[in-house]
Amino acid sequence: MLKVSPQFFSIHHQRFLLLSAVVLLLLPWVVGATGGNYWVRVLDFALLYVVLALGLNVVIGFAGLLDLGYIAFYAVGAYSYALLASPHLITQFPAIATLFPEGMHFPLWGALIISFGLAALFGVLLGFPTLKLRGDYLAIVTLGFGEIIRIFLNNLDRPVNFTNGPKGIGNIDPIQLFGLNLSKPISILGMQIPSLYLLFYFFLLLAVVVALVCSRLEHSRVGRAWIAIREDEIAAEAMGINTRNMKLLAFAIGASFAGAAGVLFAAFQGFVSPESFTLWESIVVLAMVVLGGMGHIPGVILGAILLAIFPELLRSIAAPIQQFLFGSVIIDVEIIRQLLYGLALILIMLYRPNGIWQKPEHLKRVTS
Repeated sequence: MLKVSPQFFSIHHQRFLLLSAVVLLLLPWVVGATGGNYWVRVLDFALLYVVLALGLNVVIGFAGLLDLGYIAFYAVGAYSYALLASPHLITQFPAIATLFPEGMHFPLWGALIISFGLAALFGVLLGFPTLKLRGDYLAIVTLGFGEIIRIFLNNLDRPVNFTNGPKGIGNIDPIQLFGLNLSKPISILGMQIPSLYLLFYFFLLLAVVVALVCSRLEHSRVGRAWIAIREDEIAAEAMGINTRNMKLLAFAIGASFAGAAGVLFAAFQGFVSPESFTLWESIVVLAMVVLGGMGHIPGVILGAILLAIFPELLRSIAAPIQQFLFGSVIIDVEIIRQLLYGLALILIMLYRPNGIWQKPEHLKRVTS
């Protein structure tokens, strides 16, 4: 049998990483030149969904805890930054203006740290009463938690206007790093880099960091404990694993990633409202994890990118195709998207139950 040295794999691995880095650096320029800034914006949102999907993969893919209210942590991060970096609180509570005479302009890094911890705290608060629940019961409780957060955000505009209710919070500060405002183009060596391209690189950096953290967690003692709980919780507890702490840790880490993504979402949009954090968004992120390959980091990334870009692609072609075939739009694009989501889930469950890019068998044996 032909034997290949480890050096062969390392060289090819390095070449693959180098090629991937070059492709990712050029991607916004190529997409912007061929499809315009609209599609670069779609790529930016796709990277935020990658962070969300990786966080949910910690909870579902690693620890085996079905969470249908995951988008609530995304909302916690988004609203925390919206309150810290917008004039809303000063407008509603004039006494705060004495502490911030120049307005509420909390630094992004500080907001990321606060939202990271706050979302993790909410994750623990969700996880603690659900420690004894599994399967459908856990899914129902987490679903209810997500809806409670959304309803609170929608109704905390009276008697004290804290979240501005369904009208949302606007005038949120954009992303600023080291004195650079990423909402405006900058010039480097005479070349002007548009704002959307700068945001793409920043979101890409965050997604890479989260992916590396998830990879290290998966192959650590904590990750192996999560996998043991996922496979057989009773056996894991019998082997001495503190299943309570491990579950709470999974909820906290997964929620913290969503909180960080929520901060960037609020800064990117400049506006947040409860409509962005519905149950459908939780289902979309869950579909990304399941379709891509639950428990497999590259598969989850692939699923997030595909399902983030697919609706926009469908929106651009579904209506023209119907106009060409039938002379009018017969079925709304949103209905078609949900039909295709359902069909994709059915086909995946029938023919590739472990996802489009499932974990190789030899890695399953190592990590399980």
